[in-house]
Order: sequence, then C-alpha cells, then structure tokens
Amino acid sequence: MFGLFKKKTKSTIDSTNLQLTIKEVVKETKDAVSVVFEEPASGAIQYQPGQYLTLISTIDGKKIRRAYSLSSSSAYNESPTVTIKRVEGGRMSNHVSDTFKAGDTIEVMAPMGSFVIEIKPEGKKHLFLFGGGSGITPLMSIAKTTLKLEPNSKVTLLYANRDEESIIFKSKLEALKAEHGDRLQVIHCLETAPTDWSGYSGYLTKDIIKEVLDKSQDEQYTNVQYMTCGPEPMMNIVLESLEGLNIPQEIIHKESFTPASATEVVIDDSADKLVTINLDGESHQVMVPNSKSILEAGLDDGIDMPYSCQSGLCTACRGKLVKGEIDKGNADGLTDSEKEEGYVLLCVSHAKSNDIEVTIG
Repeated sequence: MFGLFKKKTKSTIDSTNLQLTIKEVVKETKDAVSVVFEEPASGAIQYQPGQYLTLISTIDGKKIRRAYSLSSSSAYNESPTVTIKRVEGGRMSNHVSDTFKAGDTIEVMAPMGSFVIEIKPEGKKHLFLFGGGSGITPLMSIAKTTLKLEPNSKVTLLYANRDEESIIFKSKLEALKAEHGDRLQVIHCLETAPTDWSGYSGYLTKDIIKEVLDKSQDEQYTNVQYMTCGPEPMMNIVLESLEGLNIPQEIIHKESFTPASATEVVIDDSADKLVTINLDGESHQVMVPNSKSILEAGLDDGIDMPYSCQSGLCTACRGKLVKGEIDKGNADGLTDSEKEEGYVLLCVSHAKSNDIEVTIG
C-alpha cells in the first residue's frame, strides 16, 4: 500500500522560498536591529501590513526557521524590513544580531500572517494600537500604511516599554507624528521612567488603558478597530480591558510572539497512528507516535512540509483536517473562523484516531 504514495527528499533550499540580499542592518536600540532587504530581481515583494517573513539560517549545523514581523510599509516605498529584538537564549535573534551584515544572502519564506486590517483610500476609521516591546514591529507597518493610504483615518498608539532606551522606533514615531499631526497620537508607558517623563510610568494597567480610550475617543469615527501585539501578560491586560468595556470581539485583533501556556497532550491509545498528508498534489503516509506532532513526524519521514515557528503562532504549517480526530493544541495563530472551517496547525497537532487525513495549504 505504501508504494502508491510518493515521498519527497527534503531539499537544502526550498525552490518556492526567496533568496534575499541584505541591504543594511540598522541598530534600533541596544538589543534590537532592523534587517533591510533588497527587493528581489523578480519584482517587489507583495505583503500586507502586519504580516511577517520567516528567516531560514543554518546555526551550528542545524537549519533554524523563525518568523519576524515586517516593520516596513510599501506605501512609503520602503525596502522590506524586519525588526528583531535579541532574546536571551534565542538562537536566531542572537545569530541575526551577531552575524547578519550588508551583502549577505538569506533564505526567506514568502510573507504570511493574518494580523492584518483592511485599508482603503476612502476608509475612515479610528485605529487603536496597543504594543509592548518588539510587538511594535507589525503595528509600525500598520500605522504607517493606514496614515499614508487613508487620509481620513486616525491612529492612537499606546506603547509600553521597560525604559526610554528600550523604545524601538522612538525617533521614527516622532517623525511620523510630525508628518501626520493630530491624526497620530503616540502615548508611551515606561516601567522605569526618568524624572522629567511626561507619559505614563509603571506597568501598563487597565486604568491606564481605560483613561487613554476615554481621552482619545472621537465621535466622528464610527469604524473603530483595536489591535494588540506584545508579551502575553501585557496583551492579556489589553484584552481583559477591552472585554470589560464591552468592545465586540470582531473588532479586536491580536498577534502573539510567544505561545500560550502549553497543555499536556494525553492520547489514550499508545499505538502509532496512520496519517495521510496531502501536499502539492501528492499524498504521503506517515506513522505518527504520541510523542510527536504531525509536523515533526512528517519532517522526520522526509516530507518537505512548510513550517516556521513550530509553536502554533504562525500559519506556515496550516492544514485542513479531511478526516479523523486530532488534538489541535494551542493553535493561537488561527482565527476563530479558520478553526470553524476545520483548519489546524500541524506543529501543535497530535494524532488521536487512526486513519487521519490532512491537506496542507
């Protein structure tokens, strides 16, 4: 039976990926850099503000993939740029900061991500953005594009950081404010603030969020949207605050950089499960043990499956469950509508029943 199914050998470089040359590396703060890429010869990279690129590098002999949000805006004719904050123990973030330089060629997956919002020239909205630390990166792209392409829209940004030196894009936000005037409001909150600080100080709280919303509401805007990205504790405060103010879930958008607390996967039957994986018009069968996700088992079996974060945050390994039963794990990267349609993220999915079938895409 297995002879009817083709098996691909994993290639060193995926032919569908982009090979991008670094134009420059810009130091934003003491622990954050922006990697600016040249546009490929085939034409400008098409992406929506809020999406991310997945960088692929070999570190200590192992190929590592990590997703990083685009902070650039094509509305400003900016070169595609990702901004990366060094993380203690982060293999890719430290590798980028220590080794990336102008002229290097990097393998990159095409832009992905659903943390986006509709932007139209005739649009008129009030966009509230709540960022923390490196969570500013997709929000910066969204803010710039909205202000540039929607002249009747307004953006309010509440940005929380450890201290003044940690504010990524501080001068760029000031320049954006100078360009757009009252259409952009930037409010900072610092855990440790200098004595002459005019913004909020201390940890971001529900009271601060409510005060900002109360002061910033503008009755002329009937279309109001809320977007948040940053550390999980900070985002929880934002989401709880919005929920407490009875703001509808459908106008609240979030992007996680870290996975939610993992739940233990318990499969009653210890036997390996047969999973059929449909990919690029070909079908592959793999036996999946309880100890591995469907993605892990597929990669170990030599199937060249797409993936990026491996923690349920992005959608690179998204698949649709055709039949069978799986433990879907913490698939934070999927929207509620995607989950209702039967989509799963294979990096956090474990086989529960036998004879499972998934189609990647």
